[in-house]
Order: sequence, then structure tokens, then C-alpha cells
Amino acid sequence: MSKAVLFFADGTEECEALLVADLLRRAKVEVIIASAMGRRALVSSHGIHLNADALAEDVDYSDVDMVVLPGGIPGTPNLAENKTVTDTCVSFAKAGKKVAAICAAPSVLASLGLLEGKNATAHAGFQDKLAGAIVHDEEVVVDGNITTSYGLGGAIPFALELVRQLAGPAEADRIQKAIAYRH
Repeated sequence: MSKAVLFFADGTEECEALLVADLLRRAKVEVIIASAMGRRALVSSHGIHLNADALAEDVDYSDVDMVVLPGGIPGTPNLAENKTVTDTCVSFAKAGKKVAAICAAPSVLASLGLLEGKNATAHAGFQDKLAGAIVHDEEVVVDGNITTSYGLGGAIPFALELVRQLAGPAEADRIQKAIAYRH
């Protein structure tokens, strides 16, 4: 079974975060929601109270296949301030392991130098923060082990792409039909 860690913080965009968790879990991917705030209780960008499974600092990343950064403000800067989050993204990217980010969060990857020369996307308001990337205005962009999406409007295709990467195309197709996503 594949395993993914989703980093959540205060101010995380809840739909981007929970939709990814939901579709990955439907695909039987083990998902750990890891808090970047030093506590498990979090408040999303729209005031929804969430509880993480673990603190980012306490997760064993040795058998994790993918890390995911949802967007949201101030969630994205909160993720960027957590050394475990940033160090894990760097180590995963350098090891060829999967790293994914949506909305404003690809800017965190860019600030770490992980998008240098890579095709990527982000929310229109953050595309200018993708220094070194070849920026595309598309729902989902995959370049090697890095997957990015432009925001909540791309959350379903983004999550389905992550399912495709971790559980295979047949499972992604099955889930797409099951949730009646026809695009």
C-alpha cells in the first residue's frame, strides 16, 4: 500500500486539503495528516476546525511515497515556516520521491529551489513567485516527481492525478466514475 503525508497548518485551504485526503483514502492509500503547527488542533482558512493525525515532527517519513502541500492563506506561509515541512520536501525531491503542491503552495517549493527548470503551475496570484520554473496556466502540471495545481478549481484533477501516481490509472478512473466527475 502506498503512503502519503498531507501537511496541514492553520489557514490551510480546507477543500484542497480534505479533497486530496478523501480521494487518496478512497484509493486505499494510507494518508497521514501532519500538522505543521506543533499541535494537532488546527483552524482552516475559512474557520473550520480540523484535527491532524500527527505532528509533522513526529512522522516517520522512511516509508512515505509522497508529501503534499495544500494552499491557503495563511496556511502556505505557515507551512513554509516549518523546518520539518521544508526539509522533508527538499529531501523527497532530491531523492526522486513524489512532492505535490496546490494553489499558493507551489511557491514554497519554488522558494526551496525545487522548481528550477521544472514545468509547474500555481494560483494566478502566485505564478510570479515560481522563480526558476517554466510556468503553465493549467489545472495540473506534472514534471518528473513534482506535481502542481493552480487551486481549488483544479483540486479534483489534482487529487485524481495523485491517486493515479500512487494507486494506478485504473483506480483513478474508478474513483473518477464513483464521484461522478465527468471532466
